Amino acid sequence: MKNVAEGFEHLYKSISTQDFLEMKSLGGEIPFFVSPYEAKDQVEVDKAIKGLKNKLENHGIPVLEINLYDTAIEIINQELGEGEIFALEKEMDKDEFKQALQSILDINEVLIPHIKQKIDTSRAKVYFLTGIGLVFPFIRSHNILNNLQNVAKEAPTVAFFPGKYNGYALELFGLLKDDNYYRAFNIDNYKLKA
Repeated sequence: MKNVAEGFEHLYKSISTQDFLEMKSLGGEIPFFVSPYEAKDQVEVDKAIKGLKNKLENHGIPVLEINLYDTAIEIINQELGEGEIFALEKEMDKDEFKQALQSILDINEVLIPHIKQKIDTSRAKVYFLTGIGLVFPFIRSHNILNNLQNVAKEAPTVAFFPGKYNGYALELFGLLKDDNYYRAFNIDNYKLKA
């Protein structure tokens, strides 16, 4: 497995190509990519994502980062009021609390429309999906990816995934097998044209 710096150099070289940005050579498939990484590297990856965004934007490639954790907190605060989630958590057992969060953050009715609004008002040429590990278990990665493909059509999406992705199965943190997901490419395997 590549180290974080090598992986992000490959990401920059891949994402900054016209073929990638124009979503060519995908054989009609949706422009969704998973960038898996070791969960233990999260702090380094967070810094590298920020650096990659800056580097791309400095080269005229605007990026929209959709951080699922920040988006979830934004929605929860709108629905319940600032910080009220902590009071709710004290009142409920774990299962009730998880169900309440899933209800507030309903994927189809709330979360995806919220993300779509961000996409629609963006001029981004690429979307970054981050914070996947932070929202587990109340938001599952395969649910987001399956639903996001309906709204993130104008630009390629790169999902930064703390775990393993072999082209058909997501394994969060390298431990928890999520449902199979076949519609994304592992960006580590993205071939640059010579």
